[in-house]
Amino acid sequence: MLIHFVLHLLPSLANSVLDTSAAKADVPNTYKQNTQWMGLKSMDPTIPRHHRLHHPHLRIHLLINHLPSNLPSPIPFEPMPYPTSDNMDVEYPSFVLDHTPPGDQYTPDLPRITCAYHAKLNGQICNENGDDIPPDTLPPPRGSDQGPDDWTPYANRLEFEVADFLYRRNQMSAGDINFILSLWAASLAIHNDKPPFTKVTHMYDTIDSTPLGDISWESFSLQYNGEIPADNVPSWMEADYDVWFRDPRILVHNLVSNPDFKFNFDYTPFQERTTDNTHRFRDFMSGNWAWSQADIIADDPQTHGSVFCPIILGSDKTTVSVATGHNEYWPVYLSIGNIHNNIRRAHRNGVVLLAFLAIPKTTHEFRDDAAFRKFRRQLLHSSLAKILEPLKPGMTSPEVIRFPDDHFRKVIYGLGPYIADYPEQALLACIVQGWCAKCTAPAKDLDTGHHVRRSQAHTDLLVEEFELGMLWDEYGLVGDIVPFTNGFPHANINELLSSDILHQLIKGVFKDHLVTWVNDYINVEHSASEAQKILDDIDRRIALAPSFAGLRRFPEGRNFKQWTGDDSKALMKQLKAMCQMRCLAALDNALQRFHRHREVFRTSGVRAEGFNLPRQHSLIHYVKMIRAYGAPNGLCSSITESKHIKAVKEPWRRSSRFEALSQMLLTNQRLDKLAAARVDFVDRGMLKGTCLSSVWEDILRMNQADPGSDPPDPLLDQDPQLTHNGNDGDNSGSNNGNNMGNIDEDNDDEAEGDVAGPTVEAHVDLAKTALCRVYPDDIAAEIEQPDFSDLIQQFIHKQENAQDSNSNNSVVALPTFYGKITVYPSAVATFHAPSDISGNGGMRRERIRAVNSWRKGSGRYDTIFVNTDPFAEGMRGLDIARVRLFFSFSHDGVQYPCALVHWFSRLGDSPNDNTGLWIVEPDTSDDDGATLRVTSIVHLDTIVRAAHLLPVFGHEYVSRTLSFSDTLDEFTSFYVNKYADHHAFEIAF
Repeated sequence: MLIHFVLHLLPSLANSVLDTSAAKADVPNTYKQNTQWMGLKSMDPTIPRHHRLHHPHLRIHLLINHLPSNLPSPIPFEPMPYPTSDNMDVEYPSFVLDHTPPGDQYTPDLPRITCAYHAKLNGQICNENGDDIPPDTLPPPRGSDQGPDDWTPYANRLEFEVADFLYRRNQMSAGDINFILSLWAASLAIHNDKPPFTKVTHMYDTIDSTPLGDISWESFSLQYNGEIPADNVPSWMEADYDVWFRDPRILVHNLVSNPDFKFNFDYTPFQERTTDNTHRFRDFMSGNWAWSQADIIADDPQTHGSVFCPIILGSDKTTVSVATGHNEYWPVYLSIGNIHNNIRRAHRNGVVLLAFLAIPKTTHEFRDDAAFRKFRRQLLHSSLAKILEPLKPGMTSPEVIRFPDDHFRKVIYGLGPYIADYPEQALLACIVQGWCAKCTAPAKDLDTGHHVRRSQAHTDLLVEEFELGMLWDEYGLVGDIVPFTNGFPHANINELLSSDILHQLIKGVFKDHLVTWVNDYINVEHSASEAQKILDDIDRRIALAPSFAGLRRFPEGRNFKQWTGDDSKALMKQLKAMCQMRCLAALDNALQRFHRHREVFRTSGVRAEGFNLPRQHSLIHYVKMIRAYGAPNGLCSSITESKHIKAVKEPWRRSSRFEALSQMLLTNQRLDKLAAARVDFVDRGMLKGTCLSSVWEDILRMNQADPGSDPPDPLLDQDPQLTHNGNDGDNSGSNNGNNMGNIDEDNDDEAEGDVAGPTVEAHVDLAKTALCRVYPDDIAAEIEQPDFSDLIQQFIHKQENAQDSNSNNSVVALPTFYGKITVYPSAVATFHAPSDISGNGGMRRERIRAVNSWRKGSGRYDTIFVNTDPFAEGMRGLDIARVRLFFSFSHDGVQYPCALVHWFSRLGDSPNDNTGLWIVEPDTSDDDGATLRVTSIVHLDTIVRAAHLLPVFGHEYVSRTLSFSDTLDEFTSFYVNKYADHHAFEIAF
């Protein structure tokens, strides 16, 4: 039950959450209102359910047309009692419930969202002097927009793409770049030509001269200024501590003006409710904190019409190498609350490196010295205060900057949440380790009693009244440290510390606590041999999880040496959950059950000392934190830890390792310049297609101007990575034989993951490369489907008679088909999943495989969600099937991309009571005593995405001979794993 609580909690925290509260009446009319729709576009209800499976034009649609461009995309949510001032909630307007978006007919079954925007900090457009202008005024051009042919400082596209590839994508060393350029020069010398760069320094100089993203590194030094002993002076007292940083004001300007964010940017705090008065929390600006801060700021009339820009900070110490020495760095990152959570998580330039803090060190003799510990704490706060100083004027007086949509607006800054793990939270909140940074719960009794929320006012009062020793012992306060937030308006460090899913839930409650406790409990309750037998069986069950795109497998179960955050998350997804939680009330209820059931570890002796664990205690603050800051997946230390790779670890590996920091700073500066140049070139439409295709377009234009010249060879304009041959025709090369397997698809993994670009309609496409072209009867035996040709004829009949609900295959002559089919090893599903790692538009893709040999092993035939009833919610409108073959064929001039599938049926009309997961079993039929799988052919447009099934094991030990590739064939019932990722959680309820 305890592990199930954590599993259930994560998807809810990573998605939007709901709070059902009655809307208050008699609120002043100072709010702008807007009503949205969310749901799926209607499919033709006259088409019978079994016919819809094969309709050539049926496809799941995302209803995004009517959402304002500055609002996040809609997702599922939750209910609660009406919030009070204690949880920073706000007054709401009377919502308009009868608005119909333009161009839509009223459909009462579709839920609608009413959105109230802050009336005073509402992001009015202005000119660059700050004067208000009409809302329909076109934005002025950017200074960098010098036309589609201006590649400054690069000579052309080729020069930019070479620099970007060698320096950013390939991270090639200077020596190797010189070698490549010399080979390139040798190949061109005979043509009296030369490569884009003569040598590596030429390339570096060009990158360095990029005007965009040019934010230089600065530094300052701090020293100890307290009492120094007469003799035996510790080295730390005499050392200089250098802090390197970049101007945060310019960094924020670059973030705010990034055109990549134009469809993922909130210009004003907003509050959303559904038609049943359910309050919906999603991206940061939907939280109550942004609204309440805007109310405070709006007390000054000069701020009216501005955009409130919360500054999000994060820091996390990291070690780059253990083998060659203790190389520690302490980076600080910066983001803004206006960009959507998926942008911040995907690092689409939404999180930037701000500074490297100094790490004071001393000898063992002085490591526990009180003076050293105090200096170390104050050094952190003094450094942060100095780094953020350039932002301070803009926190009280608005300044005018350009925004992603190219318009100018006034902006007012404010310190927002700080992302940190618990040790850094203790340093930032100036508390004693073991105490809570959010409330006054004592370290020895964290989870009983009622405690006061910490605040700067409360801390100041305590410091004034009590001695330092009393503050330390009775209140967990380090009273002689001045928090960096004290020097900034409206900033309270205790309030600003965000929840941290990674360290508090994934690494904390799950990995460090529950997994260890369960292991110890089994050893306490059973003999040594029996306990080991049980643990081995758990490992075998974990190892039997079928393959799934983006989900790590554990061949040895949980028995591996070193756990990372990704390991913990992946393992959690493979363990079934016990409850379904879609609202804040359910989150509170689950937490209460967790506290009740964990007592078994105390009574059994596993945790005889109790549960005074700060990371577990932090869970009691999650509901208030969600109300304040929206869904917490946008404020998690996994964001900063992932950023370490690009900002710290990779630049360090590229350095000479001698005085590496200066080289790392230069590397980061060049990477930022390349990223800024790419964003600018994309925004101006200069990076469409490939570099090769753009060259041939230029040649074609020149040929049109000079009719006597030779046309280019079209075969040279083929980019195998960009050519799509799934739905548009059969492209199987010269392979017309029967080659159904033995394919190594590792290279195709590149098609998985986030998708750059805006939000588009979900779709499924066949792989770019086909396996073979064959006649259906030639492969019927190999795929164990002797009636394959009949199934194709039935499919064609249903496609051609999709609107005829009375059509019956048994009494109507089926169309004939004598042609070949083209077989593909996989298909790629692209869908809207902003809660998972996705592109700017929230799009993500995954590969669905159907091959008889994968990675030189057994076959892999993935399971899928198929849309069978577009008017039903969740799993009631979806069916599970297993793909046996991806193929396409042409009939009467129509191209059909298809999948041959084996069907599963849901057991019952609701999820399993114990797990909250749907259970499915294979569909079978009896044919003269033989049990056959129910099979049919579906159009690719009816496939939603891949599904992950986990076997229902029962109480018996699992066979040692089974492999994960046998799981879907050997077990008789399966859980539909909605915890495979956040998108699955949103659709498989």
